[in-house]
This record gives sequence, C-alpha cells and structure tokens, in this order.
Amino acid sequence: MGAVTQATPKTAPIGPAIILVEPQLGENIGMAARAMANFGLSELRLVAPRDGWPNPAALAAAAGATGLLDTAKVYASTQDAVADLTFVLAPSARARGQMKRVLAPDAAMADLASRLGAGQGGGILFGRERTGLENDDIALADALVTFPVDPAFASLNLAQAVLLVGYEWVRASRGVALPFEANPSTPPASRASLIGLFEHLEAELEDAEFYPPNKKPVMSRNMRDMFHRMGPTEQDVRTWRGAIRALAELRRRRKA
Repeated sequence: MGAVTQATPKTAPIGPAIILVEPQLGENIGMAARAMANFGLSELRLVAPRDGWPNPAALAAAAGATGLLDTAKVYASTQDAVADLTFVLAPSARARGQMKRVLAPDAAMADLASRLGAGQGGGILFGRERTGLENDDIALADALVTFPVDPAFASLNLAQAVLLVGYEWVRASRGVALPFEANPSTPPASRASLIGLFEHLEAELEDAEFYPPNKKPVMSRNMRDMFHRMGPTEQDVRTWRGAIRALAELRRRRKA
C-alpha cells in the first residue's frame, strides 16, 4: 500500500524526513513543522493523522512554516512511510524489550548525517502524543535515540522532541567528522526491501511451524532487530531471499 496522498516538494529535501506517527492534534503537527523550519528540515511525513489532513489547526500553529504543511506527505502506515528509506531512527525513552542500539542524540545525528551525505535516505520516527511509538513502529528503526532528560519526567511533547532532534541535526551536519563510507556497488537495503525479506522469512518459518504458540510477534521483532543491526545491503537481501527460497523448495520436495 502506498501513500494515501502525496505532494511533491519543489526542491530536494534537506536533512532527514521527519515522520509523525498517528499525530492526534493538528496544533502539534503545526508546532512540529515550526520546529523543523527552525533548523532547516524540509520533509514532513504524516502517518494516519487522527483528525485527517489537511488540518486548519495545524496551519494556525505553524506560524511561518506553512510551506512544510503544504508539501507534507500522508501515509496509511508507518511501514509505508519508511519504505523508501535506508536508515531510520526512533527517539524513545524505552527500548520496549527490543534489542536495538541506543544512541545519544549527537552520535545518532552524526551517523545519520554521514549516511545522507553518502546519498542514502534517512528518517526519524516520532510517536503519538499520548502513547509514543508502538513496538511495531520501533521494529522498523535501526536504532533508538535517547535524550539526557530526567528519568523521573522523561516525556517530551511532540514539538519539543522535533526541536531537539533538529538542533542535533544542524550540529552534526555542519562539518563534524563522520565515519560512514558508502559503497556504490552495494547500496544499503531500503526499508521496503528489508520488509519484503522479513515477510518472506516469517511466512516460511510459520509454514515450518518454527514459532511456539503465541510467541511469533516477539520472536519476529527480535529477528528483525538482528537484521537491522547487520545493516544489510540490497545484495545481502537478494542473497538471503534466494537462500530462503532454496531451503523452502527443498523442504516442500521432501514433503511431497
């Protein structure tokens, strides 16, 4: 399933895509756009905004950042919103039991800046105002980003979180020495390619009765995290899918 509605920006996006997952209030979307504009971020993606889109309340709260709302893309699911990206971060105070890398904001944005500089597509997921990101959202990310807030009051509102990320993005993208090097002959796998691999593998494992009763969701997320930590390329994904097909075909021949 693709984007529900799309508007094509007039210029290439600057920085990572800012992805708001199921935002509840138009005012919060507008204030998040204003925070983006403060730091030159130009690509806003919305996943199933609760009150629909466009939203007059967002326009009122955006002040001078209404251009970001005009070019915002709306998607039906988080999976759709990250499908074309190769590196995704998720600000979250909790790992929710998933074996994700947890990065400080400066390290996370430095890594992201180096990848975008090498031509990759990157994005940052922000969760719902009341409940944050769900497990299935976090499972789509390569790493978590945590801010050094007081553990007794770790909750940030949506615009605050976007503002902090924007600040760290600007610091990272202005000349910090960055370690990542891209190999154009083996580009990193897009999120869509990885999701295709995950679904292929999980379908075959389920057919082989690999999952214990009621444990498939947790085991699937943990397995997806393993692949995210590897940072697979498009060639890696093709190799894995070929191996899965070969093993599945052999199993079916033996059962015939």
